[in-house]
Amino acid sequence: MARNIDRLIDVMARLRNPNGGCPWDLEQTYATIAPHTIEEAYEVADAIEKGDMPALREELGDLLFQVVYYSQMAHEENLFDFDEVAGVITDKMIRRHPHVFGAEEVKGADMQTSRWEDHKAAERAAKAAEEGRAPSALEGVIAGLPALTRALKLQNRAARVGFDWTDARDILDKIEEEVRELRHEMDSGSAPDRVADELGDLLFALVNLARRLKVEPESALRGTNAKFERRFHRIEALLSEQGRTPKEATLDEMEAFWQQAKREERGES
Repeated sequence: MARNIDRLIDVMARLRNPNGGCPWDLEQTYATIAPHTIEEAYEVADAIEKGDMPALREELGDLLFQVVYYSQMAHEENLFDFDEVAGVITDKMIRRHPHVFGAEEVKGADMQTSRWEDHKAAERAAKAAEEGRAPSALEGVIAGLPALTRALKLQNRAARVGFDWTDARDILDKIEEEVRELRHEMDSGSAPDRVADELGDLLFALVNLARRLKVEPESALRGTNAKFERRFHRIEALLSEQGRTPKEATLDEMEAFWQQAKREERGES
């Protein structure tokens, strides 16, 4: 019996076969598939957050299919195939884990994280040398990442070379400074781009605080989004009991119901 990965690769090849394949799949390119890949990655994260293992199994399959899709298109262009993709990542994992596959010793996850970053930095430096340019500590932090995630990565890279706050409380002072600057631009009736610039500085400082507190900002915000959604649904339900909708309620009424939803979540009367 064929392994499931071999079956999947064969299915993808048939979908892309000009003779009897799927018209939609034949029209796709790397660029048109990329948004689907991003969506599938988020669906994997969503299944994990919900603790839904059957959904996670399915979503991981969808994400794997994206890898097979790109590999098939590259194979058609005689660039590489799925086996080469698997080989590259296997070699990289062995290279970056010398404490497992070599003689290097690593004590604890924190030390491993540091050594992992050292290996990545060495790889970036080697690549820069091959291309005849100076390496940068920020190299490889791609622009297409979600803004909060990219801010975190940029800050982590800068921190590795010493550009970092020593105390989280200092960042709170910076946040207060950024709030004052934002308030000044708002009170001055500044142009939208000036307000956006100061708001961006404030968000960047908040990410920095999260980093120092060892809180993943993207996860923290997802949690708050879920909390907001849950409480707002409760507002809608309470209004519905009165035969009304949010559009028919005042802000004060909705705020009162919001506070009620908070108390209910905390088990308070």
